[in-house]
Amino acid sequence: MERSTFFALCFVCMGIAGVFGQSEAPATFHPRLLVVNQKLNSVQLVDVDSGTFKTVPTKDVRGHEALVSKDGRLAYVPIYGDSAVGKPGSDGRTIEILDIASQKFVDTIDLGRPARPHCIRLGPDGLLYVTAEVGRTVEVIDPATHKHVASIPTDQDYSHMLALTRDGKRGYTSNVGSGSVTALDIGQRRAIAVIPVARVTQRISLSVDEKYVFTADQDTPRLAVIETSSNKLKDWIMLPSIGYGTAATLDGRWLLVTLMTGNKLAVVDLTSMKVARTIDVPAGPIEILIHPEGNVAYVSCFGGGKLAIVDLAAWQVRKLIDTGEGTDGLAWIP
Repeated sequence: MERSTFFALCFVCMGIAGVFGQSEAPATFHPRLLVVNQKLNSVQLVDVDSGTFKTVPTKDVRGHEALVSKDGRLAYVPIYGDSAVGKPGSDGRTIEILDIASQKFVDTIDLGRPARPHCIRLGPDGLLYVTAEVGRTVEVIDPATHKHVASIPTDQDYSHMLALTRDGKRGYTSNVGSGSVTALDIGQRRAIAVIPVARVTQRISLSVDEKYVFTADQDTPRLAVIETSSNKLKDWIMLPSIGYGTAATLDGRWLLVTLMTGNKLAVVDLTSMKVARTIDVPAGPIEILIHPEGNVAYVSCFGGGKLAIVDLAAWQVRKLIDTGEGTDGLAWIP
């Protein structure tokens, strides 16, 4: 073979290797965000700086939400089933455990009965708290032993999402089917109040000072403001369109609200309890996760198949990552 031909072939091979070597997760891959994708029955480990990610299929169908352990080693993904909230379909009963370093599911926690486990939180006591829609409960799990510890009744249909206070003494569930919020005494493991809100509600969050709980009315474009000291509905925040998920910025000044059908992110001034601005995002925004340093918000856009990265100083979308239709739950990887 002539020398010129040899080098030409080398350059061709290098080019082919370059094209096919551009996988979702390159060798320098450093995942910082876990995204649950319902339609793909998977989780995606995302490097938010480069926009690359690794897709890991769950063993069962399907997860909606996730939690990452404090040390960043493990992720817990409740397996809800093949239906949507309140709709016919299978009832999941497990929590799948992902080893983040190896990017493999390595274990499963069985709740012992069909439950439709959905939202999962870590309490300061080190226990896992998981909403179980079928049981109208919050299930308490010891992650060290994988054992079921207790069931906390919510006394309401489709207890969907859960917010915990920082001290772990109180919890609040949004009960989609009942249109209510249940206040829980976590230590006593009992419901202490049921707060009627609307015909149908959706997700839930706490203000930074924990004085208020927010949940979205699904018939009227407004957010319920519940006072935690009294466990009573205090006020309404009017929105441009139907709200969905909420998250307070770390400085406590703003509340971010996904407007799922409006394809926007609303920014509520918590001093005036009014919408100060809106930001255009891809279709079907659902969940909001604030960066640990507070300067960025990540927004999962279910219909648009995107992860939107929003600059909270400039109030604009900084970057979009194409994670595919069905993008849903978010969790930060320390």
